[in-house]
Amino acid sequence: MNEFLHRVEDEIGHRRLISRGQKILVAVSGGADSMVLLQVLHSLAAANGWKLVVAHFNHRLRGRASDGDEKLVRQTAKKLRLKFVGEAADVKRFATQSKLSLEMAARKLRHEFLARTAAKEKIKTIALAHHADDQVELFFLRLFRGAGGEGLMGMKWRSPSPVDKDVMLVRPLLACSKAEILEYAREAKIPFRDDATNFSTDILRNRVRNELLPLLRKNYQPQISKSVLRTMEIVGVEANFMIGLALRIRSGKADVHTPFDKLPPAVQRRILQQELLAARLVPEFELIEQLRLAPGKPVSVNSGLSVARKVDGKIVLRANLEKEFSADELKVKLQGRAGRVAFGGSKFSWAVKKFDGVRRGKAESGKRKAETYDADKIGGQIVLRHWRAGDRFQPIGMKSAVKLQDLFVNAKIPQADRRNLVLATAESGEIFWVERLRIGEKFKLTPETLQKLIWSQSKFAG
Repeated sequence: MNEFLHRVEDEIGHRRLISRGQKILVAVSGGADSMVLLQVLHSLAAANGWKLVVAHFNHRLRGRASDGDEKLVRQTAKKLRLKFVGEAADVKRFATQSKLSLEMAARKLRHEFLARTAAKEKIKTIALAHHADDQVELFFLRLFRGAGGEGLMGMKWRSPSPVDKDVMLVRPLLACSKAEILEYAREAKIPFRDDATNFSTDILRNRVRNELLPLLRKNYQPQISKSVLRTMEIVGVEANFMIGLALRIRSGKADVHTPFDKLPPAVQRRILQQELLAARLVPEFELIEQLRLAPGKPVSVNSGLSVARKVDGKIVLRANLEKEFSADELKVKLQGRAGRVAFGGSKFSWAVKKFDGVRRGKAESGKRKAETYDADKIGGQIVLRHWRAGDRFQPIGMKSAVKLQDLFVNAKIPQADRRNLVLATAESGEIFWVERLRIGEKFKLTPETLQKLIWSQSKFAG
């Protein structure tokens, strides 16, 4: 038996990913990773009594190229005498309608298709082609977001489907590198298709894969993948231990008599994390810290709900303790060369001037902070208002717009303050300024700018 095949079979057996005689839904995109996974499982199927069904989801993101992927997977399934199940969806349209990134929209639709197909085919196991390099990329993506131990441990060999908890996702190639997978594909003459979007620098994962990791390997640590995978293993074991301890303490099964406030901070955080998860609330670090450090103080989690911690670490939910999103707004016509207006507890001043091509840093005068925009891109009328559900904003330097909620979290703006912040939209309706955040990317000064809008805010005294 080929060494690569033998390694994968050993991992499957050692980690109890797939039982003998089991039916497996194999998710196949047409790329090297999933085509190799399909061929490996097919090669091992007879000896293990497995029954394979091939599933392909066409994202319709690359036109004829996407159809070519589907054709290859369909033809390969036919050649291997395996059942093929395919489905297509307009991911781009769904992403726009759902206000999700393309990556998140594609993931959601793909998992829904796989879970739906598994249920129809009466299959309890879905095989995915994630590999070791995916783990390393995921480590850095989650590190950038400030994830804790549970996030940094990465993908598990076995995990429940995010759509159907009764269906298990298994990842037989998780110990194999991309280079090893490509080498096996070459040796076994396995056809596959390259996805051009894997090289797009608009996607953060691609920049990590194609820019950051090569730089780290060249200038810092040639064995960065090995080091990161070892770190993920260590962090993962410790995170699982802490989660187990927190669960035992919450249920009263742990022989711990120390008051909550005297427990180590790491244990406190884990207990509160599990409390929030049990209440179906997102356990954001900021929320956990607010609860941990201030017992009895309610913390707003959305427009109609607050949560507070009792002295024993349990949480209580309190309804309707936060204001609804404010509908207040003020339309301002930028007539003349300058003007001023009051809204939301602040005074705003503006002036339109000819742009001389020189970009200056943020100007400050007393309590006033001035920022400069391309006046023609903003237009002749703006709207001042407060944050609303679903608002998206593209700060300068970012490739695309994201939810204001996420930007507030990253900027560590307390939840209680967020609904009082003021923002301004251009004549097009797009947000160009948000209080306490960076200026809007689409409205920055460029060499083509003819007129600049100088915008400043100052708070009323008291």
